[in-house]
Amino acid sequence: MKRLLVIFFILLFSWESYAQSFYRFRFEEAWSVGMGGGVTQYFGELYSLWKYEEGVQPDFNFSANVRRTIGTKTRLRLEGSFIQMSGQDPPADPRSLRVPRNLHFRARNFEAAFLFEYHYKPVKLNNITRHFLNWYVFAGVGASTNTPKAQLDGEWVSLRPLALEGKEYPGVVMVFPMGLGMKYKLNVYTDLFLEGNYRFTLTDYMDDISAFNIKDFYLDLLESYGDFGEGPMPERLRLAVRNPDWLDDNGMPDVEKIRNGTYVDKYGNFQHRIRRGSGLTHRYDGYFTLNIGVEIYFSRDIWENWLRRGRTRHRGWRFW
Repeated sequence: MKRLLVIFFILLFSWESYAQSFYRFRFEEAWSVGMGGGVTQYFGELYSLWKYEEGVQPDFNFSANVRRTIGTKTRLRLEGSFIQMSGQDPPADPRSLRVPRNLHFRARNFEAAFLFEYHYKPVKLNNITRHFLNWYVFAGVGASTNTPKAQLDGEWVSLRPLALEGKEYPGVVMVFPMGLGMKYKLNVYTDLFLEGNYRFTLTDYMDDISAFNIKDFYLDLLESYGDFGEGPMPERLRLAVRNPDWLDDNGMPDVEKIRNGTYVDKYGNFQHRIRRGSGLTHRYDGYFTLNIGVEIYFSRDIWENWLRRGRTRHRGWRFW
């Protein structure tokens, strides 16, 4: 009987210690921080994925965010991103009629967004009972800088201040992100996530191109260039007209040819033969990111049990 009592108390003490070890994870983690990175794909006047088979022209991006659980399946998120996007004519499908323009751009933008997430499985759970796999959708609103540049004589030149199409457009634009994500639980503190995010915008100038041709501003470009490039801003015409058919033997704009390149179409509308955009009305630019990253949940004992693991005299129990 004594032996049975000793064994009973040993088991009881072991179970109590075991239960207390797990109890430290039995609380909700409303706040988390995350960071990730991946590829960026721009959509606009210099790239078309759906109509023509032009492959993917990826760039890169990095992001960091803070999340807060507000409901059984809902979370709020504040996110900041650095996003590079670019486009160019050379890889274009010949059917798109974009190759002769010989235009290109690159932009490195900063974005801030506020998003709402809805998860397939509950997220308002104890830390230890968080689901190992959880899908979610999200949408929100944000703002992004707009800084398109193009190369001229080996240097990247900012296009927005030059107003190549005779229109000023803002350096900050509204964006509307939405997409689909998946989270995988690595441990009680950390999730791995994979996320696709498309941004709709309210501008057609992420790539500095909107007009179908240069009919409305070719005289302004010629005045800036002068007869022999001696004008006040000759780079405007050189950046706007890069089609080899409209350049002289030295690779500079052929002023007379550009001046005489106008015509009247079959509808009686004044046009110019030098094309820039797609000609589609109300077509705004957009961009897509595919990211992988890590999300870390705030915990009462994360400092002692994880970040300072091995540095303290009394190390806490770890659940991996």
